Amino acid sequence: MSKLTIKSPAPIGLADIAEQAAHSVEMMSQIRAAMLSPTTHKAAPVWNLSQLAQLLNIEKGSLTHRMSRGDLPQGALNEVGNRRQFTLAEVRTWVREYRKDSLRPAGAEAVTVSIANFKGGVGKTTTAVTLAQGMSLLGHKVLVIDIDPQGSLTTLFGILPDSEVEEEDTILPLVMGAETSIRYAIRPTYWDGIDLVPAAPLLFGAEFALPARQTKEEGFEFWNVLNYGIDDVRGDYDLIVIDTPPALSYTTINALLASNGIIMPLPPSTLDFASAAQFWSLFSDLTTQLLTNRGLDKHFDFMNILLSRVDSSDATGAIVKQWIQTTYANRVSVLPMEIPKSAVTASTTVEFGTVYDITKYDGNARTFKRARDAYDLMVSYIETSVQAVWRRQIDPSQATEAPLRAPVLNRSTPSTDMTYELIF
Repeated sequence: MSKLTIKSPAPIGLADIAEQAAHSVEMMSQIRAAMLSPTTHKAAPVWNLSQLAQLLNIEKGSLTHRMSRGDLPQGALNEVGNRRQFTLAEVRTWVREYRKDSLRPAGAEAVTVSIANFKGGVGKTTTAVTLAQGMSLLGHKVLVIDIDPQGSLTTLFGILPDSEVEEEDTILPLVMGAETSIRYAIRPTYWDGIDLVPAAPLLFGAEFALPARQTKEEGFEFWNVLNYGIDDVRGDYDLIVIDTPPALSYTTINALLASNGIIMPLPPSTLDFASAAQFWSLFSDLTTQLLTNRGLDKHFDFMNILLSRVDSSDATGAIVKQWIQTTYANRVSVLPMEIPKSAVTASTTVEFGTVYDITKYDGNARTFKRARDAYDLMVSYIETSVQAVWRRQIDPSQATEAPLRAPVLNRSTPSTDMTYELIF
């Protein structure tokens, strides 16, 4: 038998790594340009009369009659001239008119929600973006803050973290003390009603800056930097969504302690279930050190588990779902919907989008509807929780539990663990 000869690879130096990094960034730029052609910038979808009527949950005839008043956007004919279309901004104007009673009341401020989990690949970023898009389609104004150095959420908004985001565009100046308000970093996005604070790999510097300030600055509370930083803009938004890194890092702690609510996307797998248990244990230990031992406290308005990447054909997953339902049946609750693992999510991510970016799905219509309906239901439940927080903000005596079933707006649908030492 002949022997297999294997040539020893040449040593890889730091210059080689730098070359690989540059090549990767260039390749990513080319892919994005191809996916987002011809403008290389994302564009929001448009709606026709039927889709707008479905979004408003009214008959098409009622919509046409309402348009005759002329006080709301009339849309414009498409290039062929056979269909009236509405931009996202126009659609949101209609929605805000029809949903006046569901919008943020006077005297209330933005509700902040962190999307968190130790593990990567569980659907955190997709959950953050779809929640923001879905809430905007309900008429709300949303700020999305990306604090994950990988910048996946930033990428979904059509912005390349490596080449199009500078330090001053991120939360880093806030973390380092050069800024006291997040306002400097807020930018508009292609999606009307959503503003963004982007992320970039340089955000890894926050994991060194925060403990350094903690040791040097008397009275400094590293865990409150983001909390204080968004104070200035709470009155400008209805919802603030924070996408966190897949670790209980310094920045993640900031996000969690700045939040009214926490959503944990959790696939029904044994490893993800175990990781989630570890997350809550470490989070409890940290809050005990940071707050309880200092005589401080922190209350969250809601904590939810969102079953994500659910494969209905996986027998093991069905068992783990039972574990999850039993484990999270008290203060931390499981949302009553499942985000399916499907080709829809995979294909939209490849094209730097979500189910809400799709105007026409080329695959199975039933598969798309199942995915879209799941996100619609998730958004509706979170809106109900947000509205409950607003009521408590205005009048604490009206604090009531959110109903088990929230009304769903009839939307249109188109044909690794990280270990570290905290320094106090």
